[in-house]
Amino acid sequence: MMIEHFKEFLTAHFKYKDLGSPKYFLGIEIARNNSGIFISQHKYALDLVTDAGLLGCKPSSIPMDSSKHLQQDEGEPLTDPTAYRRLIGRLVYLCITRPDITFAVNNLSQFLSKPCSGHMLAAEKVLKYLKSTLGHGIFYSAKSASDLSMFSDADWAACPDTRRSVSGFCLFLGSSLISWRSKKQHTVSSHAHVKSRGWKLRECRLS
Repeated sequence: MMIEHFKEFLTAHFKYKDLGSPKYFLGIEIARNNSGIFISQHKYALDLVTDAGLLGCKPSSIPMDSSKHLQQDEGEPLTDPTAYRRLIGRLVYLCITRPDITFAVNNLSQFLSKPCSGHMLAAEKVLKYLKSTLGHGIFYSAKSASDLSMFSDADWAACPDTRRSVSGFCLFLGSSLISWRSKKQHTVSSHAHVKSRGWKLRECRLS
């Protein structure tokens, strides 16, 4: 097998030790069976909720209220913005295995320079959602098809401060999610697009 030949090459040229199949690496938990591989950050997410003192709070079924669009002056400025920035940084790392919070975290990360009380409340809602979804992660099937599918869309000028759109995409290899992203666009949407609201999923087959 190519993997075995590669291991032999490493052993011949470097001080190398094979530790076997990984089970836990940098906060990422890896479980394997004949069906495929499941990766999650269960302990990391639990630590996030615990450190915020929200372990006993009422959980949320959604990471962010879709009807509310955060803006720069969302309440009073925080006296200690470092706590908010640290929390968002930890949430960004959690997005490695949690695409379901990517949009919310990307939205919250836009207010790092001057976070307000409303931004912190929205961040705490993400934590309350994590409490009810600690076991979520990504499953890579061993029997997944080899065709690529991409879904993308934009919310059309939803930002109340800049009138810019947030675009996003997710890329699947068969049934396995392999890449995703949510990002505010650099240009302002046209007037025709401003009237359009809501996400409509578009699919592009790349097989």
